[in-house]
Parts: sequence; structure tokens; C-alpha cells
Amino acid sequence: MTRASNPDLPSMLSRNSGRFLLIAGPCVVENREVVFETATVLKAITVKLEIPFIFKASYRKANRTRSDSFKGIGDLKALQILADVRSQLGIPVITDVHETAEVELAAKYVDALQIPAFLCRQTDLIQAAARTGKPVNIKKGQFLSPQSMGFGIEKILETGNKNILLTERGSTFGYGDLVVDFRSIPTMRQWGFPVILDITHSLQQPNQPGGITGGQPAMIETIARAGIAAGADGIFMETHPNPSTALSDGANMLDLSQAESLLTGLLKIYQLVHKLDSISL
Repeated sequence: MTRASNPDLPSMLSRNSGRFLLIAGPCVVENREVVFETATVLKAITVKLEIPFIFKASYRKANRTRSDSFKGIGDLKALQILADVRSQLGIPVITDVHETAEVELAAKYVDALQIPAFLCRQTDLIQAAARTGKPVNIKKGQFLSPQSMGFGIEKILETGNKNILLTERGSTFGYGDLVVDFRSIPTMRQWGFPVILDITHSLQQPNQPGGITGGQPAMIETIARAGIAAGADGIFMETHPNPSTALSDGANMLDLSQAESLLTGLLKIYQLVHKLDSISL
């Protein structure tokens, strides 16, 4: 096992670099082949575009609608694959943690920890992750206002950890859809920490009658463009070589073959927006 380190978030997120941060990968560690194929392709794209990149995959999926849904290949096996991505490809890695008892183990294999949206109010979990000293990405629950995320920030700062990311992923309206309120981006940026927009989970259609979450992947580019224009510091997306065969969240993932085109377009928008921001009116 390779000891994980902390990504240098300030330099990765410097607005002077003219680049946004990308957090991307398959929803869950399905097997070594899918993880390495996805990571290798994304690394090549981000090196070409000079976009700072953190690879993401959940080593275990604890939050599933149905009890027979795929949850993982085994914690240690999945975590070792993530550690191998880090050591062999030279990419920082982030994964979800769901309970305080998981945090210490997961932190040994990855560079950053993520608090899932449904757990964003779990004080003990957030602070356990923060005490590792690793960057912590809190995903805003679809049941929270952006203003409420300030309390999550306070929980992390109380531990002395200042490596914080906030991720917007939509709000629940009605019973079967999520809607992104782009006011959330400047609202959450007011605390001085980077705000990431999740462009795939925000297009989920949860609570479907069959117990399998739906999605609208055709709208990924629309959501991403709007988020970059609204001032997001980074993009979070799940992508897979073949979303139709993915074992989790395939309905809303981006096909890996479309990643370079999407990121190239977003980079142009990001650079234009920040060029305009620098002009003194």
C-alpha cells in the first residue's frame, strides 16, 4: 500500500491558472479494468488541457435504493485499486466515506475524502474525515439550502483542517427530479472555499418506481456550461467507458468518449468568463 498525501488544493485551484478543477471517474470501483481505463483516459485529457485533476470512485456504495443493488467488490480490494491508480498513474484520488469507523482505513489509501450528499449533516463523520488532515469535499444534500453549508464548514474548521471543498448537486423538487439553482455557486463561494458543480448527479431522477435511479445525461453539457459561467471553481462528474453496463448510476453518467469534447468546451468558457472578470469596468 502506498501512503497517500494531500493534494495541493490552493495551487490546483488558483484562478490565475485559467483552469478549473476536475473531479471525475466511475461511480464505484467495479473492477480494475474499468477504473484504470477511465483514469488513464482522463489523465491524458487533463494533461493535454492542463486541467488539474482528482480521480474519483467510491470503494463501496452504502446508499442504494434497493438492497440487491451493487455495493462493491470488497473494501480492501477496491481501496487497493484506488491506491494503485495513485501510485502508478500519479493522480490524486478521492473516495466517499459513510461511517466514522471507515474513515481511518480509507484515508490510508486515498488523498482526499468525500462526504456524500445524504450524509452532509453527520457531524461525527465530517469531523472524523477532517481530523485525518486530508482535504474534505462535502456534497450539499438536495434537502439543504446553500446557506446551510456554512455549518458544515464550521464543523471542519473546528478540527483545524482548512482544506475544504463544497459541491453543489441540485435540489429536490417534487418526487422524481433534481434542479440546480445556480445561485448556490456564488452563495457558497462567499466563505472563501472552492465550490464544485456536480454535473452528473444533479441530473439524476431518483425515487423511480422500479427502485433504480434514472437520469438525463443529454443535459450534462448544458448544466456544465451554465455552472462554469456562474463561477464554479470546478466540475465533478461520473464517467464510464460504457454507461449502459455500469453497475451504479449508469443512467446519468457521461460516456468516457465524450469527456474530451466536453472539457475542451468548458475550458474555453471558463477562460472567457475569468478574462471578463479581470476587466475593470
